[in-house]
Amino acid sequence: MNKSFIVSVVMVLSLLCTSLPLFGCDAPFVPSEVDKETLKDLPTEFQIQSEAWQKLQQYYVDQEEIDPTKISQGAVRGMVQAVGDPYTDYYSPDEYQSTMIGLTGVFQGIGATIEKKSGYIAIVAPIAGSPADQAGLQTGDLILKINGESTEGMNADIAAQKIRGPAGSKVTLTIGREGERDTFDVDIVRSEIKMDSVKSEMRGDVAYISISHFILPTAEDFSVALKKALDEGARGLILDLRSNPGGILTQAIDVASQFLVRGVVVKVIDKNGTESVQKVRGGGIATDVPLIVLIDKGSASASEIVAGALHDNERAKLAGEKSYGKASVQNIVKLSDGSAIKITTAHYYTPNGTLISGKGLMPDYPTSLLGDNLTKWAEGYIDDMLAGEPIEVPPAPEISAADE
Repeated sequence: MNKSFIVSVVMVLSLLCTSLPLFGCDAPFVPSEVDKETLKDLPTEFQIQSEAWQKLQQYYVDQEEIDPTKISQGAVRGMVQAVGDPYTDYYSPDEYQSTMIGLTGVFQGIGATIEKKSGYIAIVAPIAGSPADQAGLQTGDLILKINGESTEGMNADIAAQKIRGPAGSKVTLTIGREGERDTFDVDIVRSEIKMDSVKSEMRGDVAYISISHFILPTAEDFSVALKKALDEGARGLILDLRSNPGGILTQAIDVASQFLVRGVVVKVIDKNGTESVQKVRGGGIATDVPLIVLIDKGSASASEIVAGALHDNERAKLAGEKSYGKASVQNIVKLSDGSAIKITTAHYYTPNGTLISGKGLMPDYPTSLLGDNLTKWAEGYIDDMLAGEPIEVPPAPEISAADE
């Protein structure tokens, strides 16, 4: 789902992101540097912008209502949207600051990650225990209206701003859900959400650790939870990445490195075909403890990097549903007026060289078990591993024609 705001990290919106989170961003931050020489040689196509501005000044009747700043930002937003990439976005100065605050894990809103999909706004994943979760919003739900305003053609950034709001205030979302004939309204009271991205508990001698997002505190919090579990005698581990829409690459690498002695976590290839190999950090404290990773269709971006790294390095099996399938890398470039552009700059590949974009990770144990039923099966999986017994295969999901 990036402490200086100028850090070289990759959010995998997503990473928002896949996708634009309502609480943060899954992209790296790079310094704002204006290449003045490049600006002098703008393509002739951009001259039309200056011409349009001149015509507005020449002909528009209510000159006092013309806001140059608003028009300039609108022009940049339109330019970025015209690229046609759902993960390349423009942030106004306020949107940028809101995104920065969200990376700390504290924000005000409904607690869900969204993206532009099918011409509307879709829920990637609600945060467990958030107002969105308690209201029953689900991964894949389409937000058709926000307080009665249609989201058709709306940018995810704009939608996020409209959905956010002070704690205690209400927002009404009109939802379209697969399998439901009629749309329906959901009233949600916003709250201040302090997101603990890592939760853990002991289940007998098996440690259950879930990660909801990869934000700035995640790797450190995960290290603390993992060490505590091992100190308490954990003989096996369940890593739950279900409904985790992604986050900051460096955090994902640190988490994966806790389970690996050596090897590659992820490969990143940029527009020039240059490959950057992100290797295991070293110093992992759980490199030989039996492990299984749980994923679902809400697992995206950074969570897919962790799951893919552990799977390709033959460190863990995956169980659950096929993951989301977001394999693009975004960088956030801050502009001189305090706004910023999130730009897709590369694609990532799993250690074995697999591009999962649009395909996702296929679990070793695809199952129809959901929620805690899958967790309980995972406990049995660890017990069987420790006992050296054959693994009990969970019930397989029904395969629809669309999945074949």
